[in-house]
Amino acid sequence: MTRLDVREIPPVNRHPTIHDAFAELEPGEELTIVNDHEPKPLFYEFQAEVEAFDPDGYSVERVADEKFVATFPKRAD
Repeated sequence: MTRLDVREIPPVNRHPTIHDAFAELEPGEELTIVNDHEPKPLFYEFQAEVEAFDPDGYSVERVADEKFVATFPKRAD
């Protein structure tokens, strides 16, 4: 599992950084991101644009006021 804390990355660079990290995963692996807000827009972006993304395995948990941990799984096939 790859974990990426994007809270210190400038907002304009977050999505490209996350997409790059996801692309480096092997099929069946997961990318976990730590963000300062719920990454709903990123989920929808991945769902619409990233064929290897498995939306059924996506999860997000709010662990503090400004700390959300989300898991983006890559399809195994």
